[in-house]
Amino acid sequence: MYKAFGPQRNQAPMVPTIITLNVVIYLLWLFTASETAEANFMTNNFLVSWSALTEGRVWVLLTAAFSHNWLWHLLLNMFVLSSFGPIVEMTLGSKRFLRFYIAASLVSSLGHAAVSAWLLGQPEMPALGASGAISGVILLFSMLYPREKILIFGLIPLPALWGALAFVGLDIWGLAKQAEGGGLPIGHGAHLGGALAGVLYYVYLRSERNTRKPSQEANSFE
Repeated sequence: MYKAFGPQRNQAPMVPTIITLNVVIYLLWLFTASETAEANFMTNNFLVSWSALTEGRVWVLLTAAFSHNWLWHLLLNMFVLSSFGPIVEMTLGSKRFLRFYIAASLVSSLGHAAVSAWLLGQPEMPALGASGAISGVILLFSMLYPREKILIFGLIPLPALWGALAFVGLDIWGLAKQAEGGGLPIGHGAHLGGALAGVLYYVYLRSERNTRKPSQEANSFE
């Protein structure tokens, strides 16, 4: 993974705020695991599926993207977010980063719901986790800084853009396997939805910058 610049992390307050919110929701899952009514509250409000959306619980598009009920899932996602997020936040500015992160969360959740319903034929399949939104952060980082080196699985150095494309390829392959009835219980649709959000946001930034007058040019995207 990419290691963010240490002293500059203090200039990215939104990332630790997002991490804190994810930890709080994980604790809610943990403390309500043995209590049926509360557990149903978490299940009904912090898991996304096509069925949940058709039942009117559209808020799960956002809440599920901040939700983890396994510790290893939480730790892995927050580690990756803390590696890439601060640099993207410092590039965009905190307000714009938050808007992008929320948009990537929504698109990733919708990606899972649509894929599970229309490709896998399982509209009731639930999902949770920040990995889809984080995929958006990684794709945006890789397009903003395509030549920066990242370590795949902590071992293999690759230019950021090639590394991100490799992960997209793995998600496409994994989704194809799921469509055939196999594969792993991973939300490839959410990952690909988040990645698409990252690409589209980069295109938006480029078009915005190209249409800006020279007198309006600035280093920050905020």
